Amino acid sequence: MELKKLIAQDLLKIGAVFLRPEEPFIWASGIKSPVYCDNRLTLTAPEVRTDVENGLAALVREYYNEAEVLMGTSTAGIAHAAITGHILGLPMGYVRSGAKDHGRQNRIEGKLIPGQKVVVVEDLISTAGSVLEVVDALREEGAEVLGIVSIFTYGMKKGLDRLAAACVENHSLTDFDCIAETAAEEGYIKAEDVARLIKFRDNPSDES
Repeated sequence: MELKKLIAQDLLKIGAVFLRPEEPFIWASGIKSPVYCDNRLTLTAPEVRTDVENGLAALVREYYNEAEVLMGTSTAGIAHAAITGHILGLPMGYVRSGAKDHGRQNRIEGKLIPGQKVVVVEDLISTAGSVLEVVDALREEGAEVLGIVSIFTYGMKKGLDRLAAACVENHSLTDFDCIAETAAEEGYIKAEDVARLIKFRDNPSDES
């Protein structure tokens, strides 16, 4: 089985991705979404966690084999960066959403040497705003950001455009289209719901 579908099955099985086309969730932005995603649940499901971390390690090996350090996003990406770094034998750290207001006032935790080749580890990408703040912080400290690995991406146009504008690539274990198709195949949703879900992905502000 290909990795993308395996991870889709895993996320659906443990409720890390939950599809509810008939009764949408409301995001903090106010957008009504038929999808709820909480990849933190992978950490409490050992078999799924193993698939995810081995998968992230495989992405790093395939696309960023020059990586010298992994940097997790705070907070969801920290554990994944740590476990993936352990598998690969690479150092890891993480980037705070803002600098600490005490101590050394670090924003980047862990040793980072200017010029080091870094891969950012993220759990979820929608509009890509938060992960690109991490990329910017690393670049400001002199890191060479090779790219991003993530568990799941919506593939929203806004996110893709932002990543392209920042000249940074992302490779995800699975994506929205695969999740929707797998959910229909396995009876989580009706087959006719797939088109509605893809329509949401393409235009999140359209509440229909």
